[in-house]
Amino acid sequence: MAVRKPSTERQRRLGAELRRMREHIGMTINEAATVHRTDRTTVSNTESARSGVSSDRVRVWAANYRCPDAAYIDALAEMARERGSHWWDEYRGALPAGLLDIAEMEHHAAALRSAQIMHMPGLLQSPDYMRGVFGEAVPTMSPADLEQHVAFRLSRAQILDRSDPPPCEFLVHESALRMRFGDRRVLLRQIEHLLKQAERPNVAVRVVPFKAGGFANAGSSTLYACGPVPQLDTVQIDVPTGVTFLHAETYLVNYRSVLDRMRERALESGESIDFIRQVAEEI
Repeated sequence: MAVRKPSTERQRRLGAELRRMREHIGMTINEAATVHRTDRTTVSNTESARSGVSSDRVRVWAANYRCPDAAYIDALAEMARERGSHWWDEYRGALPAGLLDIAEMEHHAAALRSAQIMHMPGLLQSPDYMRGVFGEAVPTMSPADLEQHVAFRLSRAQILDRSDPPPCEFLVHESALRMRFGDRRVLLRQIEHLLKQAERPNVAVRVVPFKAGGFANAGSSTLYACGPVPQLDTVQIDVPTGVTFLHAETYLVNYRSVLDRMRERALESGESIDFIRQVAEEI
């Protein structure tokens, strides 16, 4: 296939999984090219996502790599089969590519787990609260750029309105409940919005109060997207330079442990709702 436009994170992930599959059996690129009856450039470009790959080729290469995991292969073949545009493509070139990759990751996730320390979860934010958050961005956004970021985040949140929304668990630290982005009224409306979203059957909001003490990774927020098979799970974290995606098995294991340990310190869902209402009364 011809070299394509800049790849998305999901396309890069597919290439990385094919490379991982090859390396797992100790096969070099040259050896793979011979087995696949192609050239090393094709193998290299496919693994680096510089060129696309068909679902049929994914299955052939997986067979050549003697991969025994049928569910894993099916999931990769489905990733290769995906074609066409999505709503986030309208923002391509206007917003950082990493933000579009987050929307794509959420769209395909079988389930989502989020840990938020200083902000309300992005998918559960009200428009005015979003404006307060984006208003603190460095460098400062123009009014037009700010509204575009708000519109994009609101579109991301529509995943919760799908007929088959993914199960979502939002772990929210008390700091995020009390931190003001905007004035007191903005925060109160945001808390009201959070409580309303928590009524959704697929949404669980659990609060980690100050009194729960410290926990692993307490200094950063995490979004964990479950794939169709565990091997295709993805961790997304925000860093000062932008968005980072992690999918090496060591990272997945560690971040699952981080979220599990934070959940152990969180209040149950019902207690969390009562706690959120109590915070609203204190604001």
